[in-house]
Amino acid sequence: MNDQIKVAVSGACGKMGREVVKAVLGAADMALLGLCDIVPCPLPDTDLPVEVNMGEMLGRVRPDVLVDFTSPKAVMENIRMAFAHNVRPVVGTTGITPENLEEIRGLSRSSGIGALIAPNFAIGAVLMMKFASEAAKHMPAVEIIELHHDKKLDAPSGTAIKTAEMIAAARGGDSGFRIPNPESRIPDSELSARGGEFHGTRIHSVRLPGLVAHQEVIFGGLGQTLTIRHDSLDRQSFMPGVLIAIRHVVKDNQVIYGLDKIL
Repeated sequence: MNDQIKVAVSGACGKMGREVVKAVLGAADMALLGLCDIVPCPLPDTDLPVEVNMGEMLGRVRPDVLVDFTSPKAVMENIRMAFAHNVRPVVGTTGITPENLEEIRGLSRSSGIGALIAPNFAIGAVLMMKFASEAAKHMPAVEIIELHHDKKLDAPSGTAIKTAEMIAAARGGDSGFRIPNPESRIPDSELSARGGEFHGTRIHSVRLPGLVAHQEVIFGGLGQTLTIRHDSLDRQSFMPGVLIAIRHVVKDNQVIYGLDKIL
């Protein structure tokens, strides 16, 4: 069909990439045209070859969208290459910094096309972040525990950082709701078990085999606590959000950070 969205996948041999391939193949309004990874692999769901040279692949198949689930080291070069070929990036790779986002916005303005960057594509995780930002207006203290598989390269997770940003925004900025422990004999800055602090919120990262992607946002107040938790038990949980992002990015010429912006 001529009106199908033409999609290429970078990181196609990874666990997330394989799920994206299956999801795009199952979407009637999408056509999978290209696959790329640093080491080619056979994929059971398609006869398309997995290519090493992304530039050649993008120039030949001319997709509308490049879905990237690669690594923090590779993702920015992949995004630059996508814009250079007039292809809209949909990025689930974590490790995107504020400086990276500014560069992506500049590339978007120069090329006249948009991009979507999402720390988490699971719709339940997006709702968890929204609920946390609402609770932050009413509960005085908060900490985040994020738990992921042991192969995840970055810590804290992009989801945890995005949650902390949304909490800070709900409170009018980096409100500094820090709860020091004056009775601790170890200075807070040296007590690594307390986790790192982002936008005034402590974040604790757990990396263990058997986990996929999980996060708790724990609020504390006078005589009460509130826990908001999301669990991705299978990588398929991210695919409805990926498909939503693909359908949206072809119609938007802006850079969108977070799936919450389009739900």
